[in-house]
Amino acid sequence: MSDALPRLRLGIPKGGACRTPRRNSSSAPATTCAFPAARITPTSTTRRSSASSSARRRWRATSEQGVLDCAITGLDWMLETGADVAELADLRAPWPNYGTVRWVMASKEGSPFNTVKDLEGRHIATEAVGMTQRFLAEHGITASVEFSWGATEVKPPILADAIVDVSETGSSLRANGLHPIHVVLESTPRFIGNRDAVKDAWKRAKIDRMLMLLKGAIAAATRVLLAMNVPKEQVDAVLKILPALATPTVSTLSDPEWVDLSTVVEEKQVRELIPRLYAAGARGIIELPINKIIE
Repeated sequence: MSDALPRLRLGIPKGGACRTPRRNSSSAPATTCAFPAARITPTSTTRRSSASSSARRRWRATSEQGVLDCAITGLDWMLETGADVAELADLRAPWPNYGTVRWVMASKEGSPFNTVKDLEGRHIATEAVGMTQRFLAEHGITASVEFSWGATEVKPPILADAIVDVSETGSSLRANGLHPIHVVLESTPRFIGNRDAVKDAWKRAKIDRMLMLLKGAIAAATRVLLAMNVPKEQVDAVLKILPALATPTVSTLSDPEWVDLSTVVEEKQVRELIPRLYAAGARGIIELPINKIIE
């Protein structure tokens, strides 16, 4: 296959954000990348796709400049850089590092800084300078905002009056004697594209195909398939136990007195459902993981 063939260049965040469950990605199609559970090794199953991995925050600029055609990044870094890219999907998912991340403004416990208004004319340290400046402007506050090169949470009260930093559980803030003043932003992973790339018919078709499969993996992340054999006279009783939104498939078996019944349910419901289904007459109950659900 010639190297002159078109390629779709995909940027994948490096590190923990890539450690998604293998069952949601091992059956990746011909134009996506396989994500091993413990590490990221971008591999293209066709020469027409290429992938690279790095920190999320780099992808807005590289996608905007055309170095990449599409990428996964965070809403926070899209807003921080102001990159002119097409936002194609919210990839919030029940996977490590694919949930909601909070950027919070915090100050030292016992300090006089308890609201945003208290920071007028004060000094704030953060990795998200632009986002913090916009937040202050929205609240009519003028303050000095300095980029933090790391260990942001240790800077108050000597090196800064307050900080704006990522907080998932709040444990790091508490460990450093800080208390949150305000939530600046709740950010989720986003799939973005270079504006020229999304106008290209071939690339857009590949991006749409990839998004369909990614969304299918997210939809399947918390669900499983339940399959069981049910006596015909017990079908109604079994159906009443299943969640209202479930749409079971009922198939005939070689034994005319029994049917095969299968449905998709939330995994968290299974431990309550299986004993009740068994008590209602279901037998041979099987719980199976699902890789993707395409709505």
